[in-house]
Amino acid sequence: MSNQVITLEVAKENLKNWIEADKKVSQGQSYRIGTRELARVNAKEIKESIRFWTGYVNRLETGRKKGARAKRIIPRDI
Repeated sequence: MSNQVITLEVAKENLKNWIEADKKVSQGQSYRIGTRELARVNAKEIKESIRFWTGYVNRLETGRKKGARAKRIIPRDI
């Protein structure tokens, strides 16, 4: 999804699809998302996609951008 803005609803739908794929593949079945067919050999890719979409949904729900936040603290003598 190149320069498209991904909404929370789209992110949740993608997460739901990947979780369903994981469920089917863990039962020994294959699963199709779009034109791709996933099977046991794709288990690592499925887990990585679930991790990605979980993080994406969390960021959209909390309003945080990707990455860690850093703040500089300057100690002062009082």
